[in-house]
Amino acid sequence: MPTDPAVTSLRRSLLRRLAAPLSMLALMSGLIAYWLAWQYTQHVIDRSLVDLATAISKQIQLAGPDAPFTVPPLAKAMFSDPSDQLIYRITDGEHELAGEPLLPLRGTNVRRTRHTFVFEAELDGNAVRVAQVRVEDADDGKAMLVEVAQPVRHRYRIAAEFLVAIMMPLLLLLLAGWGIVWRAVNQQLGPLSHLADSLNRQTHMSLEPVDETNVPLEIRPLTSAMNALLGRLKTALDAQRKFIADAAHQLRTPLTAVKLHAEQAAVARDPQQTLTAVHELRAAADRAVRLSNQLLSLARAEPGEQAARFVDVDLATLAFETGAEWVPRALAARVDLGFQRGDKPGDDPSSDDPSLVVRGNPVLLREVIANLLDNALKYVPLARPDGARITVDVSRVTLASGVPAAEIIVEDNGPGVPANQQADLFKRFFRGDAQNGAGVETGAGLGLAIVHDIIVMHGGTVSYEDTQGGGSRFVVRVPLVAKPANAQTADEAPTAAPTH
Repeated sequence: MPTDPAVTSLRRSLLRRLAAPLSMLALMSGLIAYWLAWQYTQHVIDRSLVDLATAISKQIQLAGPDAPFTVPPLAKAMFSDPSDQLIYRITDGEHELAGEPLLPLRGTNVRRTRHTFVFEAELDGNAVRVAQVRVEDADDGKAMLVEVAQPVRHRYRIAAEFLVAIMMPLLLLLLAGWGIVWRAVNQQLGPLSHLADSLNRQTHMSLEPVDETNVPLEIRPLTSAMNALLGRLKTALDAQRKFIADAAHQLRTPLTAVKLHAEQAAVARDPQQTLTAVHELRAAADRAVRLSNQLLSLARAEPGEQAARFVDVDLATLAFETGAEWVPRALAARVDLGFQRGDKPGDDPSSDDPSLVVRGNPVLLREVIANLLDNALKYVPLARPDGARITVDVSRVTLASGVPAAEIIVEDNGPGVPANQQADLFKRFFRGDAQNGAGVETGAGLGLAIVHDIIVMHGGTVSYEDTQGGGSRFVVRVPLVAKPANAQTADEAPTAAPTH
């Protein structure tokens, strides 16, 4: 697969960042070594020239008056090796005793010691390094100068030999260093390759956590985050598979009923039978639509299935507005539906804020209240044909942990829930009406499950209680916002006495 040039390779980047400084260090080491070798060569060769000039001067002092006869043959013998390329000169300033008469007596870059001068000069167009020694004659007072010179290119050749001798080991060490860096980078990136292989082996049916046994500490945060992500994906996929299976199972019955009633209407010859089949068809379609809506609400309430954007919501106002939407249905069923804002024993008396602002999704919270009212209106009219009553009570309470919370109580005077069914009340697809023969239209068993999942998503609790004298009480508690901003529902909820 071609690599996008804009994508940076971690291996290439590491090699470049490690090998480049290593190469620079080797180059700098070579340059420093060459400079030291050049300085050492200069010093050693200058010293050898000075020693040669001093040796000739000693011979002149020992020979005395016979120096013009005895020293030149000795000097020629000393400088007879052509590989050294040595040049000498012996003069008293007036007469040349021996050597190269054109060798300069002065030059540049002079370095002076106690009895000698070392300088650079030019002879026949070539740069030479000259060591000069002065010999005093005690008899006539004349001084003789002894010079020994050597071409500078000889020094360059020796320095180059030093450089080669130094750089060859450095180059070998540099190659070995590159190999070590390459091996180390590959070894350190090995866990990433193993991690990629482990992730490639994952399927949508099996999302197992990545093994962190041999993962370096620096990569642990990445693998931990991946494992957390895989866990969330597995939870979401499991919930999705369960939801699809449940939805397919639950929708099969109403859709089958729709098909059967449609076939009855198609083959019926009596207009009355056709009308009856059409009414049954419409009722079955309504049940299918209601079940579909509940399944969609349940999907929205799945933890992690939909990351709802929570806002500040005034729960008292939301409860009052939702209850007002259900008043026409309550009147049609002859049910007294009321709303009240009451004080509880656990209220904070120092709070003068009438709003009950929580952090949540207003659509889902409205679904909670609507499902509780729908559940109550389904059973109360049958149990209390006269005097059916449902009350929505909203208040501020303090939980056992000391956290202030908004409490919504939906209470009715209906038949209540048998004790043997209360433990399964908030489970999905549990239908108490199918077991007790309540005489109401059989539901899907999703309403209270939706309430439970939504409240858990908001960090709250929902519970069921029996009321005195029979009836049901559903208690919902949601933690309040510490410092509420402007709530999405701006209208204040009424705080007056109960209205029925």
